[in-house]
Amino acid sequence: MRPLAAAALFVAALSLTGCGAKEGGNATLWVTRDRGGQVLLVRSVPAGLTAMQALDRVAEIKTSYGGRYVQSLEGVSGSATSQRDWFYFVNGVEADRGAAEYRLHPGDVEWWDYRAWMREPHVPVVVGAFPEPFLHGYAGKHRSTAVRYRPSVARGSAERIGRLVGAASVGPAGRPVAAGSNTFEIVPGRRIFRAWGEARGPWHFEIGAGGARRLAANPGVARFRFRGLP
Repeated sequence: MRPLAAAALFVAALSLTGCGAKEGGNATLWVTRDRGGQVLLVRSVPAGLTAMQALDRVAEIKTSYGGRYVQSLEGVSGSATSQRDWFYFVNGVEADRGAAEYRLHPGDVEWWDYRAWMREPHVPVVVGAFPEPFLHGYAGKHRSTAVRYRPSVARGSAERIGRLVGAASVGPAGRPVAAGSNTFEIVPGRRIFRAWGEARGPWHFEIGAGGARRLAANPGVARFRFRGLP
């Protein structure tokens, strides 16, 4: 091979590596407004890209701070005056790093939402990407999950949800949970569905028994929602 041709191939290989092409597989990208109330965009993107690169591929964006901060997305701009801005999650978990630093893994869900932040500037985990973050975790790191249910809850719903989240164990409330595990608890009630935790986990979800039956039958029933059921 000629030296110039070999050099060209080497540069091309470096370029692909820099774009994250070596990861393989796909991720999903969502863009919504007002805590998922309005869906603007749903696309498939290559895994291995940074969250910012993936967003730039499928949406019209304007950035600031050297390309590290999303100022405008699909013509909608953040504003300190109106106290509204763009925030992003990965697998329903509020990211702990800039979009230019997070590299997507196969199966990840990258989710951008434009919302008011005055009363609630920090939303660590949301339910709308279910069955994430249980399946793919965060930043490629995955924890085991335990599903627990109260005595008044049908075990069948708990077992079906256990299969959806790949639970390591399904059992009644009070059964010990391995240290560091995610938990998904089914409690009495109908419309309860909430989540808490931090970026690196563990994550804890709680849902009412009536909601658990709906979720087991239709895992997308809470899609794009921050909390609660429709």
